[in-house]
Amino acid sequence: MRIVAEFAGLTDEEKKALLGKTFGIDDANRMIENVVGIWPLPLGIATNFVVNGKDVLVPMAIEEPSVVAAASNAAKIARIKGGFTAEVSGSEMIGQVQLVDVPDPETAVEKIRGAEEELLSIANSRDPVLIKFGGGAKRIEARVVDTSGGKMVVVHLVVDVKDAMGANAVNTMAEAIAHHLEDLSGGRALLRIISNLAVYRVAKARAVFDREALGGEGVVDSIIKAFALADADPYRCATHNKGIMNGVSAVVRATGNDTRAVEAGAHAYASRDGRYRSLTRYYKNEDGDLVGEIEIPVAVGVVGGATRAHPVARACIKILGVKTASELGEILAAVGLAQNLAALRALVTEGIQRGHMRLHARNIAAQAGAVGDEIDVVARKMVERGEIREDVAREILDEIREKKGSSPH
Repeated sequence: MRIVAEFAGLTDEEKKALLGKTFGIDDANRMIENVVGIWPLPLGIATNFVVNGKDVLVPMAIEEPSVVAAASNAAKIARIKGGFTAEVSGSEMIGQVQLVDVPDPETAVEKIRGAEEELLSIANSRDPVLIKFGGGAKRIEARVVDTSGGKMVVVHLVVDVKDAMGANAVNTMAEAIAHHLEDLSGGRALLRIISNLAVYRVAKARAVFDREALGGEGVVDSIIKAFALADADPYRCATHNKGIMNGVSAVVRATGNDTRAVEAGAHAYASRDGRYRSLTRYYKNEDGDLVGEIEIPVAVGVVGGATRAHPVARACIKILGVKTASELGEILAAVGLAQNLAALRALVTEGIQRGHMRLHARNIAAQAGAVGDEIDVVARKMVERGEIREDVAREILDEIREKKGSSPH
């Protein structure tokens, strides 16, 4: 904690927030309904990240063992060749308005396109603050969608939400233009809501992973072959992309953003060409090093919502040192790539289970009743035996206590 606090310049209040000493039941009550308690998660810091030439400490809120360590190890390898370079395409989100019972859908689309300026003016009148900061509704897109319920007109209101996630602003604007769209189309506006497929808000990251640090040419070639399977087979790709989201979602959660929105957008983006594919790609450069790349939509913000309401989220954003949503998106892409590289390397070398279970052993020891220093001793002995199970943990624990001639109490 001391190192992180010094690195980020955390105040005493922010340090208390990270230690769980400031967020209480009253705070929770303000955020959601029917509150009965608080469910905390471990908050770890992934180290070794260099993103666009800047050292970054990455807060990750997650319950799964090995994720933080894996991201840190992959970032350490990337660091040898300069770390991660990343960029975000923009900060535009899409608000959808569904028009049903339209008598002539094709003509309606033309009318809607012709009324773009008027529609944008109506939308922008609902959020003068966003306009003040250079954001707001920027364009209208309209198309006919042939569905099981007949032909419908779907209108996209493209809004630059700047440093917010944008759901509230976009939904309000979509509501504002719905009645006018009904007049233009002769139909009925049904759904009016943001799309989480953020195709205009895509983060890309790239890193070169040193061949020798990875374990040699054979490991590089094996990682490329493992990637090839994920890109071709949806059964493998589901787990491959889930591993990417282990890292991404942990940072999204730590910063008070919407994990479900980001995950939905990522998996939909992976299917954008009609086939579910890898969000990453890997190839060798002329030096034989491994080049990794990722492309992922990042509907996240650094203002509004829980990012401002939750003291831990505020502290995590400060630790990251980000001032804009784009900077946060760049880090998310870098973390996703690091997490994926670490998983692939483990899979093609020692296997994913060995490292994962080594870290999981402490949980098993605690479940078996170990306390204090006993936890590490039991965990180590289980790893040495290659048997990480609760019954084995109990057996080891009994042996330790029998030798001591005492109970934990």
